[in-house]
Amino acid sequence: MSEMPNWEGFMIPTLRVLSDGVTRHWREFQPLVADEVGLTDEQKAERLSSGGLKYENRIGWGVSFLTNVGALTRPSRGHYQITDAGRTLIDLFPNGAREKDIKQLGEDPASPIRIYQSTVTRDKPVQTTEIETADAAALTPIEQVQNGIERINQEIAADLLDRLQGKEPGFFEQAVVDLLLAMGYGGTTGTGNVTQLSNDGGIDGVIDQDILGLNRVYIQAKRYSVGNTVGRPDLQAFVGALSGKADSGVFITTSTFSNGAREYANNVPTRIILIDGKRLTSLMIRYGVGVQVRETYKVVEIDEDFFA
Repeated sequence: MSEMPNWEGFMIPTLRVLSDGVTRHWREFQPLVADEVGLTDEQKAERLSSGGLKYENRIGWGVSFLTNVGALTRPSRGHYQITDAGRTLIDLFPNGAREKDIKQLGEDPASPIRIYQSTVTRDKPVQTTEIETADAAALTPIEQVQNGIERINQEIAADLLDRLQGKEPGFFEQAVVDLLLAMGYGGTTGTGNVTQLSNDGGIDGVIDQDILGLNRVYIQAKRYSVGNTVGRPDLQAFVGALSGKADSGVFITTSTFSNGAREYANNVPTRIILIDGKRLTSLMIRYGVGVQVRETYKVVEIDEDFFA
């Protein structure tokens, strides 16, 4: 019996199953992908230690990656459809593709494939390359677990940005307010008055940090697509809106800030905290906004006191 493919081995079969252009729910197409790969009944029944089916987990990883690079699109919750980029991958890699092969395509500006990591880890090389370039046996089990968690977080961060950018502006504004509340900016009780101000010169949200509203956090939220950078004029407009109200504010975007915008924020008397897409998703994961804990693992060690 041949070994079950790793998650990369499920990517092209998934695209083939969806190549007819039909939008399908993941529960519908996962068994079809298993048949496309030729899994045996025994392999289909294999489970992870957490209880989930192993092949579904691996297909899920492949689907997440393909969605983040633009080979699949998500028209509605849980439903997926192939894109022209996905069909291109089938033509280029009929015998299967690896993650690094697809990432290399994304480096070509003319390619329909996008490199999703660049929107999340623009300031430093992608951490997951450590797994690809280093001998896994050289890593301790703890290091392997930590690398795995970091990789999961990077995948989720990319997915979070994609979903936030696909929602209406009002949803994004509420999401960033929810995040700041989760971070403790709603006062000691963890709550606060949140006011959406639609016609207040660019102020999208206000959080009262005390009962009387004497201490407030003013928020500007820009739901920009990748490549649409927040510039200095955006920050100048926000500072103007804060005039007479506060001497500080928080500017949050799903995109990035230009160098001119960052320089302006550093030099203007009004204190402006800038949160770009990378930091936004990191904070959402850290404070549990838009995500939930799927599984918890315990790492044990010998209790030296027990054997003393």
